[in-house]
Amino acid sequence: DQGLPDAQNNLGFSYAHGLGVKQNWGEAIQWYSRAADQGHALAQANLGSCYGAGEGVPQDWAESTKWYQRSAAQGFALGQSNLGVAYANGQGIQQDFVQAYMWYSLALSSIPSVDRDGRELALTNRNRLAELMTSEEIEEAEKAAYQWKSTEL
Repeated sequence: DQGLPDAQNNLGFSYAHGLGVKQNWGEAIQWYSRAADQGHALAQANLGSCYGAGEGVPQDWAESTKWYQRSAAQGFALGQSNLGVAYANGQGIQQDFVQAYMWYSLALSSIPSVDRDGRELALTNRNRLAELMTSEEIEEAEKAAYQWKSTEL
């Protein structure tokens, strides 16, 4: 262990999926945590997913959301999209459609165009959510996303 967060995250992924090593969720969590604690956005999103699914750790929506928030705050699309899901469903955080819509919108602006599946999922989630919202709520969410993007630059 040389403290390299990219390598730590990759090792966590290998243990989580049994790639070149025997699948071991305990090891996966350990390596994801090391990278996530150093601010690695993908490791933070991966750790959030583990807590949300209860893989290698007891299911804990609040802990899951905490890691998604850290990842999303760095502008990482997967963290943003997953944080949108947490807000939409009230998982680990109070349900808030405006926040969910905002995070889906931010994810859409962060997902590379080559990631068609990721873009389609975020767009589908945002469109489904929009059906439950008023036009004023959508406008508020779009304004919040714009303001967030403006401060990120």
